[in-house]
Amino acid sequence: MAMSPRQTEIIKSSAGVLSEHGMTVVTRFYRRLFERHPELRSLFNHANQRSGGQSEALAHAVWAYASNIDNLAALAPAVRRISQKHASLGVQPEHYPIVGKHLLAAMSETLGDAFDEETHDAWAASYQQLADFMIGAERELYDQRATHPVAGSVGAASRSCARLTKARRFHRSISCQRTARNFLPSIRTSSFMIKHYVGDLSLEQPRQYSLSDAPHGKWLRISVKREATDNGDITKPAGQISNLLHDELHVGGHVEVSAPYGDFVLDRTKRTPVVLVSGGVGLTPMISMLATIVTDSATRRVSFVHACRNRRVHAFREWLDDVVADHPNATKVTFYEEVDPNDVLDRDFDFTGRLDLAKIREAVLLRDADYYVCGPMPFMRAQVDALKALHIDVSRIHTEIFGVGDLR
Repeated sequence: MAMSPRQTEIIKSSAGVLSEHGMTVVTRFYRRLFERHPELRSLFNHANQRSGGQSEALAHAVWAYASNIDNLAALAPAVRRISQKHASLGVQPEHYPIVGKHLLAAMSETLGDAFDEETHDAWAASYQQLADFMIGAERELYDQRATHPVAGSVGAASRSCARLTKARRFHRSISCQRTARNFLPSIRTSSFMIKHYVGDLSLEQPRQYSLSDAPHGKWLRISVKREATDNGDITKPAGQISNLLHDELHVGGHVEVSAPYGDFVLDRTKRTPVVLVSGGVGLTPMISMLATIVTDSATRRVSFVHACRNRRVHAFREWLDDVVADHPNATKVTFYEEVDPNDVLDRDFDFTGRLDLAKIREAVLLRDADYYVCGPMPFMRAQVDALKALHIDVSRIHTEIFGVGDLR
């Protein structure tokens, strides 16, 4: 049922209140949800719960929805990304009424008399409108995976760890093969959801990892940075899954892997240039894209621009050197934020300091190029702003974000 103009007006007017009380609402929502439906805890990243990042993202999502209730097209990029994430987690239509019930209850508890019957009904209608849209988008994704002979064969299945390698001091690359049929995706550079049991939480925890190799159909390879212990800092929680994958996974061990999802995907139908811009661990999907490009074509130009703290954490450094040496269509530019005497001698970098695209205009301003940007959120915001300042059309800027809003 469509929302009435009056209901739309009520939701629009709620934006200011949600901006002020949104965090309280979502904190109560999560507490209610987990107390009454503990079986849903495995769908959520509890490291992000602990740090408050997930609550902040949901609070912003609710506010953004209220603010744009009369212009939902503005939220389309965010909705597409969220539906991809939901599909990778296996979210089902029956989950939506549960979430809606506890979200409305949390609003009522927080806003009191301001959340009267008319306001409740308006929010119930608006939530159902959003739920119907999300369910439809996720059904399309599930149907695509079920009918596609390659992606569908990946499924949510156990995979055997075939190889473990060190990509750098804090990085580990994990190559897995399917335990039943040795049939893996060979068409997409995309993200896979890995589930791992965490004893301290007594539940499985899902994490999304990008491929760090070309999708060649032989194995899946991901590369995981060990996130250090947090030493009590709740804003920087230890990487529960990353540490388990570093310390406990062994050759012959098993992990649960979902089908590939995500919209940060290299367009392999084009032959126009590509510029890959990464910061820190954002390098991982770029490695997959670069490997795919040089495998597909000896002429499609690709520029690999990477920024990291220093040489010690520069993963895939030797591999990148080899790729550029062997493929004339590939070039690379590296920024080190910190430089020690050994770095100066080895010259594994081109520039010091933070990545500045204006310094390397000749490397990034390629005619008709597509720009793929991945890294921490502040890094991506800075690079998108820099590309726009260089007059790159936003339609050619692609970012790896799972959450609310759009960097463009």
